[in-house]
This record gives sequence, C-alpha cells and structure tokens, in this order.
Amino acid sequence: MTTAATYAVADWGTSRFRLWLLDHQGHVVAERRSDDGLDTSRARGFAETLEDHLASLRAPADLPVIICGMAGSRQGWVEANYVPVPADLTAILSGAVKIAGIARDVRIIPGLSQSGSAPNVMRGEETQLLGATLARNLRSGLVAMPGTHSKWVELDEGKATSFSTFLTGELYALLAGHSILRHSIGNAAETVTPDHPQFTAGLELMLGGNRRMLGELFGIRAAMLLDNLPPEGAASRLSGLLIGTEIAGAREKFGISATVTLVASGTMAALYAKAMTAGGLTFDIVDADEAVRKGLFVAASQLWPAQKG
Repeated sequence: MTTAATYAVADWGTSRFRLWLLDHQGHVVAERRSDDGLDTSRARGFAETLEDHLASLRAPADLPVIICGMAGSRQGWVEANYVPVPADLTAILSGAVKIAGIARDVRIIPGLSQSGSAPNVMRGEETQLLGATLARNLRSGLVAMPGTHSKWVELDEGKATSFSTFLTGELYALLAGHSILRHSIGNAAETVTPDHPQFTAGLELMLGGNRRMLGELFGIRAAMLLDNLPPEGAASRLSGLLIGTEIAGAREKFGISATVTLVASGTMAALYAKAMTAGGLTFDIVDADEAVRKGLFVAASQLWPAQKG
C-alpha cells in the first residue's frame, strides 16, 4: 500500500489516461499512463478502469481522486457542466462533480465555455491553465496550450476572459493519416523536428503573410512525386504549414506584444518555440505535465483540505 500518497489525480482525455499519486506537498509518489481514454473506458467501465490503475499503484481504498478532462464530458463518466467565461480559475474548482454510487470519493472538474459570436469550449485545459498561472504567478496575459486542439487563453486579473481553439493537432493527424498526403508521409508522422528545413520552410511561408494554406497542402504530394521529397520532409512540411498558420492567426487575433506563456512539453514545446521565434513572439515555457499536476493538486487541496494537513 502506498501510504505516502495524499491524493490521486488524473487527466482523462479522449485517447489517453494519466494518473498520479501525490503526497501532501504535491510531489509525485507514483504514476500510470495508458491508452485507456474516453472510448476505451466507456466500453469497459470508468470505475473499473480507474480502480485497476489505482490497484496497480497500491493506492489505499480511501484515497480521494480528482479528475480533469473528457471523463467529465457528455459522453464521459459523469457530465461536469461548463463554467462560462469570464471565470475565476480557482472558483472553477468548486464546481467539481462527485461521482455517485461508488465507495471512493471521486470528483470531476468542469470545463470552460464561451458563448456569443465566437462559441468555444475547453475541458482539461482549464486545470492545466490554472497550474501554469500558479507556476509563473501569472495574473494577466496570454497563455498558449498546444495540442490536438490548441487553446489560446486571455487572462485578466486571475480570470479567463476569452479563448480561441485551433484544430492544429487534429488536422495534422487527419491529413497525415487519412488524406492523399498519407502516401507521402507514411510512417513518418512522428518524426517532425524543429530543425528540419522543411518545417522551417512551412513556418516561414505561413508567417510571411501567405493566406493560402489550403493551396499549399497538395504541394507536399507533388514534391514527393516530382522532387523525391522523403516522408520525413513531407511530415515536417505539413507540420510547419499548420503550426505556422496557427501562430499567424493567433498573432493577428490577439495583437500580441507581450510575452506569451507557452504550456507544452517535449517535442511539442520545441516545435512551438521554433514557430513563435520565427513569428517574432517572445515566450516563457511551462512544462505541460507539471502544470496539469499542479492544477489538480490545488483542486484536491481545496476539496479535501484535511487530507493535506
């Protein structure tokens, strides 16, 4: 039994599941990562999936669990309704929904919504956003959280006031795996690096004012047929075009002049750092894993303060 654990916290997404056991200071005691995302867990059972992972870490039967992400969606375990912006990030946590009918105390954090002329939603990123603001003591500014659905959030005095979503990661996966470009990219979709010349070329094209991203995509296929562009080059070109389009769009929408807080890890952090630099933006990087853990820990500490003591 892992007696040092004070809380279990989980980021439960559409395709991935991440679970950490944390001590009273928020330090990681143990962790699990798997492909038990929304679809897999819905078929198997959310409670069963969670308990299996907790058992593998020898978590106590009475250890409370806080969850963010798609487990709280309409198709998830229990729907945790959205909190509309403008929203105080710490106040969002008070809306965590308790799972009924199970012995363990499990709560799911609600997402954020934006109505009006630019409707939008996020689920999971609100917790990462909270962790990032705490990590940098950030009260106001612009936060970028790249991923399958990249989120750009405006903060004002600790409140999320508005946000935009760019479908960059999902478009990359769809085009690389299911469009005509799959014949050019093959198994190289995960080989993109920030120093590849084709990634740089794609970035520069979109950041230089080119508004014809849709018209540039087929050129990847043509370059393979006519110029023997290798799969790694094709993947890098596609990534550069898409990320470059995102950065150019965010730059235009937000009129960015101040430092952007970039919440990302690993290759994603390196790619977006290169893109932001090419786009003339200054940025400060916060590790995405650390941010979501910090946000979840704060949520757990508010819900079960006696545990922390």
